[in-house]
Order: sequence, then C-alpha cells, then structure tokens
Amino acid sequence: MHSTLIVARMDPNSIGDVTKLFGDFDRTDMPERMGTVRRQLFSYQGLYFHLQDFESEDGGERIAKARTNPLFVGISDDLKAHINAYDPETWRSPADAIAQRFYHWEQDA
Repeated sequence: MHSTLIVARMDPNSIGDVTKLFGDFDRTDMPERMGTVRRQLFSYQGLYFHLQDFESEDGGERIAKARTNPLFVGISDDLKAHINAYDPETWRSPADAIAQRFYHWEQDA
C-alpha cells in the first residue's frame, strides 16, 4: 500500500461542502481508476489534511492519468472555492502540497 498526505489551508466553515464534494466524487468510478482504497480528510486550526491510500505504489501515476477526466477536473475546480495552497508563493503544482514521510512503522501482520 502507498499513501500520500496533502496539506493545505481550509476555512473550517467549508467542512460540510468539502465532505459533500468528496462524497459525491467517491461514489463514482474515479477512486477505482486512481487505485484509491481509502481517503481520510482532517482539519486542524485552518489546515486541511487529505490522506489517501492506494492499493500500490503506482497511485501517483494513476492520478496523473486521471487528471484530464472531467470528474477529476470538476472536483478540482469545485475545491478551489474551499481549499487554498499552504504556501501560495511556492505552490506550482499539487506535488508541492504533498508532505514528505520521514518515518514509518507498521505492526507485523
């Protein structure tokens, strides 16, 4: 399994709208197309955290392929009203919002 964590800014009043946008999106075939097996959204003091788990390491490649899909373009556009870059001066692409994991531990299966 592979995970990504997106960090951005979000007005806490937008939680309901963002929840609905992702709820509608996740009822389509897009999560399967991207290899997404779990999505969790968190907020903390004006910050937005989007933890996405993929079935394999190729999640980034599959998302890159999905970026032109009208459903992906649509949710991206709709989220712009609610979610802003953490650092707008250095943001160039969604990759600039992904946190870098520096430690990982997992209990033996």
